[in-house]
Amino acid sequence: MLKFALCDDNMNILNKLENMLDTIFTKNNFDANVIYKTTATKDMLDFVSNNKVDVIMLDIQLKTSKAGLELAEAIRKFNKNSYLIFTTGHLEYVIYAYKFKTFDYIPKPITCARLEETIIRLFEDINGQPKKYIKIDNKNTIIDASEIQYIKRDGMKLVFHTTSRNYDAYSSFAKIQDTLPSNYKRCHKSCIANITQIKDVEPVSGTITFKDGSTCEIGPKYKSDLMEVLKNYGNFE
Repeated sequence: MLKFALCDDNMNILNKLENMLDTIFTKNNFDANVIYKTTATKDMLDFVSNNKVDVIMLDIQLKTSKAGLELAEAIRKFNKNSYLIFTTGHLEYVIYAYKFKTFDYIPKPITCARLEETIIRLFEDINGQPKKYIKIDNKNTIIDASEIQYIKRDGMKLVFHTTSRNYDAYSSFAKIQDTLPSNYKRCHKSCIANITQIKDVEPVSGTITFKDGSTCEIGPKYKSDLMEVLKNYGNFE
């Protein structure tokens, strides 16, 4: 089990962060737990020095006797291997955080989506299994490409249908086409399908069924090329 310790000078933020982490752990089936949280830097330093902690999350600007950066420096003197993640409402301090072998920083206010992105990357780093992520808008919204079932055009927007939810972005197929992995194929003038997520294809009715039960249409113009690609993947004749 991966053990997390959290330090922030606001207990409400700590409680919210712990709840978000628990939700992310459960959703992704991660073997992890928050074993300690505190608003006191001295207590955090004592705990980390006497207990095995895999991931340490600190606020950069702690309003205590030791700031977050000072606490990180003290921790690194005896703990070189724990993952260090900073949370901050002061992005100007981020450049200083990286000298402490920082894995990531998360801007405040912390959102569950942004936190989940970091935790997923953390587990991938530990497991050595990098994934392909797609940036879908100018707000730095990033989606795991393997979770997308299909991408559908809806007026001026693109709807990214994933296994957990839909993401909307004002974009076009032309803008994202080159960012997509090779397993994405146009199946309709208004739809791009993730080939690896297809469960069944009905060529007569022109319907694709994905692993999560969702469906999209096959356009006559794209049918022949799509079926050829599916045959090459070995799951369809």
